[in-house]
Amino acid sequence: MCVCQTMEVGKHGKNTTHTGSRGVLLEPFSHQVGGHSSMMRYDDHTVCKPLITREQRFYESLPPEMKEFTPEYKGVVSVCFEGDSDGYINLVAYPYVESEALEQDDTPERDQPRRKHSRRSLNKSGSGSEHKEEKAGLTSETSESQDTKSLKCFHSDVPFQMLDGNSSVSSEKISFNPWSLRCHKQQLSRMRSESKERKLYKFLLLENVVHHFKFPCVLDLKMGTRQHGDDASEEKAARQMKKCAQSTSATLGVRVCGMQVYQLNTGHYLCRNKYYGRGLSIEGFRSALCQYLHNGIELRKDLFDPILSKLQSLKAVLERQASYRFYSSSLLIIYDGKDTRSETYLERKAEMRLKQVDFSLADKLQEVGSTESVSFQPKVDVRMIDFAHSTFKGFRDDPTVHDGPDMGYVFGLESLINIIGQMRDENQ
Repeated sequence: MCVCQTMEVGKHGKNTTHTGSRGVLLEPFSHQVGGHSSMMRYDDHTVCKPLITREQRFYESLPPEMKEFTPEYKGVVSVCFEGDSDGYINLVAYPYVESEALEQDDTPERDQPRRKHSRRSLNKSGSGSEHKEEKAGLTSETSESQDTKSLKCFHSDVPFQMLDGNSSVSSEKISFNPWSLRCHKQQLSRMRSESKERKLYKFLLLENVVHHFKFPCVLDLKMGTRQHGDDASEEKAARQMKKCAQSTSATLGVRVCGMQVYQLNTGHYLCRNKYYGRGLSIEGFRSALCQYLHNGIELRKDLFDPILSKLQSLKAVLERQASYRFYSSSLLIIYDGKDTRSETYLERKAEMRLKQVDFSLADKLQEVGSTESVSFQPKVDVRMIDFAHSTFKGFRDDPTVHDGPDMGYVFGLESLINIIGQMRDENQ
């Protein structure tokens, strides 16, 4: 029996486990497009991820001017496995109690063993017949396809489709970003293999940075020309340097780690993962940015200036952070794939097509200062994430002290600003 079952959650808690104890039932975060640790949905405004002490301390030490560009840190919860009456395994979060949580070291999740486990189904949902069909497919030797099937018991209204290496769309539509499902299965496998008994794991609570967006389009960019931390082994440092040398990390200071783009013409997300990003040339990276800013009908030219403004502001902030290094950190660029402005703008352009009006007039409508154009400014966000290998002078008595700002990261921002600026100029 899990020792946390007598506790009750605070203001976020709203789910009840099969034992009757109150806890927050965690679900995979459907909009995770990159990374290696599984992001879990805690509530509408909050996600959580396995705690790495260095990352937690970094969030607690952030300079005030960086907080606009990072998720809000909300604390720590304890997470454990719990089985329901049907034998399904769930992850449930409870308030963190210092003496009860399993202490975790600073070993990144990707360096921990990845062993398969059985019966790693999630919480049931949907009709009883659907649940029985899923449960019937689970055996002591659960296959990869059965794992995927069991992970589909949480549903969203918008399907996701993965683009393969040949840029064709896979036939299967799923309710989560495919990378989210992959990370979630691996996370459950690691935790299950380590938990011969029921133990508590510490998870970080962080702001869900896409909760403001109805149809979040997310671009995950690995920033900088160096990805390994100061504490990396020679072997790991060599692996990371090779990845950088063979990708746009070396030439641009940035590479694609994942993306999802809502398509207005089909009503689903198209997705890319980090393996796609590693193989891109400079021109391929530029094409990936174009794809990210294309909604299936047209290029979202209205996004150029808001994104550039955010990137330039972040660059100015980071240039003032002497001794900071953000090794292996990522940058998220987020916009809404179906906001009021885009819908109204497309409707107006469609009407003009019917009336055989010059398309350029539709674009000019955004510039004449009408009340409509003022109220339909696109919503854009830019956030830095993943600080498990970050450091600065005096941080946790780190032996290596760096001088000046993180110029590898700044170089990546400059590349982004230059490429998006060129795209804007070419599409005026």
